[in-house]
This record gives sequence, structure tokens and C-alpha cells, in this order.
Amino acid sequence: MKLHFTEEDELFRQEARAWLAAHNPRARCPADGVESRRFATEWIARLHSGGWTGISWPVRYGGRGLPPERQIIWYEEYARAGAPSPLDPSFVALNHAGPTLLACGTEAQKAFHLPKILSGEALWCQGFSEPGSGSDLASLTTSGRVDGDVLVVNGRKIWTSFADIAEYQELLLRTELLSRGNQGLSWVICDMRLPGITVRPIENLAGSSHFSEVTYDDVRIPLDNVVGELGQGWKVAMTTLGFERGSAAAALQLGLPRKVETLREAALARGVSPNSALMQRLVTARAETAAIRALTYETFFRDPESPFEGSIVRLFFAELVQRIHRLALDIFATSSIDFELAEPWAEDYLESFSETIAGGTAEIQRNIISERLLGMPRQPRP
Repeated sequence: MKLHFTEEDELFRQEARAWLAAHNPRARCPADGVESRRFATEWIARLHSGGWTGISWPVRYGGRGLPPERQIIWYEEYARAGAPSPLDPSFVALNHAGPTLLACGTEAQKAFHLPKILSGEALWCQGFSEPGSGSDLASLTTSGRVDGDVLVVNGRKIWTSFADIAEYQELLLRTELLSRGNQGLSWVICDMRLPGITVRPIENLAGSSHFSEVTYDDVRIPLDNVVGELGQGWKVAMTTLGFERGSAAAALQLGLPRKVETLREAALARGVSPNSALMQRLVTARAETAAIRALTYETFFRDPESPFEGSIVRLFFAELVQRIHRLALDIFATSSIDFELAEPWAEDYLESFSETIAGGTAEIQRNIISERLLGMPRQPRP
């Protein structure tokens, strides 16, 4: 695939570059809590006022309705400017809750939620994983019993990022209580302020508490909040996971080349020999970030032959992120460590361990690739 940017695209690039140069806060979003919420919502509101959120979303919902080339250009310029990480409390809302509503929601759901997402007024979290149903999503047990015009929800979710500061949740639950596997599930918009919801933050390896356990005790959610049809939530969930494993991480993927260039400069400043093993690893990382950039372009500009192709990108990206941050620590260990420079890399290194778990573990992604794309025999099921 060969992509050519037009003269109008390049003018858009210059506009984006100039805006970021004038408005980039040049700061990291706090790791968790109300300060992370304040930072994220203020930054999204500033982006929205400049016309930089929802670049490819329909105009009637607050977007700009521009072609995907412009979205890619924005991501590249965002990374070039060293703007705040896209992996902040707004990530779920902007990158898979919103796109899922665009693809599967009712007109009323889209009209109400999408403008709030783009303006930073509402943050979302994801309620998929459970203590006994992580990668095996179809085995979930959180239930929603129909009672008149509401669902009465009981159960528990875990590893829910930013649940303590989000207004809404994309909640997958079992609404046909005798069903098994991926049958009888529903994808529901859950207002996190409803009575009966308890959120318990969990501290992770990096010392932050953006993960949470969420419990539901007779939580009453209007049936109008079901996205897609009642009992057909698996199809909607696969749409969500398609975004999560594909285009959702595009900004992060396109930001990796800049990270590697930053590491190359740090290595040279520390006197790392051009012929050393560290420099060879940097060369490899440079090539791999070029590969992930090409895969990202494929995600945006080619209709996939299979909905499972996103697993290739997701797996490669997750493991590449971990290799890059491991390399960073080795570079900073070559001389006396400058803690001011090394600290964010160390924090990101610890956070990167979750990359091969989130959105389906690396093992699950390999199973999907082998079974669904390569046609290999299915792994025996218990």
C-alpha cells in the first residue's frame, strides 16, 4: 500500500504543528486520582476548542468529518510535539466507547454521549474483565435481570482503568441468566454515579492506582442504555475489541519512533559506542517502529480481510513497547543515572507490563492469529 498526502493534507499538517507549538502543556498527566481527571478533561477541552478532537467523527456529533489521512497526520504531529500521552483517563471514551457508539448506538445515545466525550465533559471506563473471566471474556457472570424498563445488575468487574473518576462505563453483562458462553450477553451504558456501585482502586506495580475493582449491588440501569439488541452484546463487544486492538492505539503506535529517537540521543550523550550491543538494539527498535507505523497505516487505509487482523498489530505493539522501555533502562544504566531523565522511563517501563495483558493477553492474541487467520487447529478447550 502506498499513501500520498495531498497539498491540502500538508497544509493541515502545518496547521496542526503550529497549534501544538502554541498550546502543548509539555507536562505528563498525573498517574491517577482527581488530579489525573482534572488534567485530562482540561486538555481535552482545550483540544476540542481548537477543533482537534473527533477529527474523523461526523460533524453532527461535534467532530470535523475529515478523512482518515487527516487523523493520521494529527497523530504524527501530536507525537512529534511531545504532547501528553494519549493513554490518559480520556482514552476509553475517545478510542473505543465513542467509536462503538458511532457503530452500534441509537441516535439518542449518540446525540447525548458523543458531544460530551469530544468536549472532555464525560470520561468512560471499561467493565469487561472479571476476577474469574479475564481473557476468557465469554465466561463472565455479572448479571442483568430485566425488571420492567430497567436491568437490575449484580456482580463484579476488575482491572477497570479510571473507574474512580469516570462518569460512564461500557459494561458487558449476562442478561439471559441461563445462557452460556458468548450467548445472552448485553453491552450496556452504565452511569457510574448510580446507587449500588462501589469502586475500590488497586495499586499496580508502578505505584499508581488507576485500576479498580467495581462491584454492583442491585444497580438499576435503564433498558434504554442497552447498545445494540438485548442479548446480542457479544457482537457489540467484538466491535469494541476491534477498536481496542486496532485503531485505538494508533496515536501510541505512531509515537514510538519519537521515543526511540529520544533514546538514541540519550545513548549518544552517555557515550554509548556506535558498535555496542545497545546501539544495535536501538537500530533494531528503529526498524520495528517503522514497521508498526506501516501496520498503523494499514489499519486506517485498508479494509481488513478479517476482523481479527487487529490482533497482529496489538501483539506486535504490546511486545515492542516492552522492549523499548527495557532498552531505555539499560541505556540509563550505562552511566551515573540522571534521575530526572530516567524517572519517567522507569515508570513507563513498569506500566508497560500491562500491555501484554490489556485487550486480551499475548497468548490470546497468538491463539486468535493462529486459529482465525492462519487456519491452524483450535487449542483444546477445557
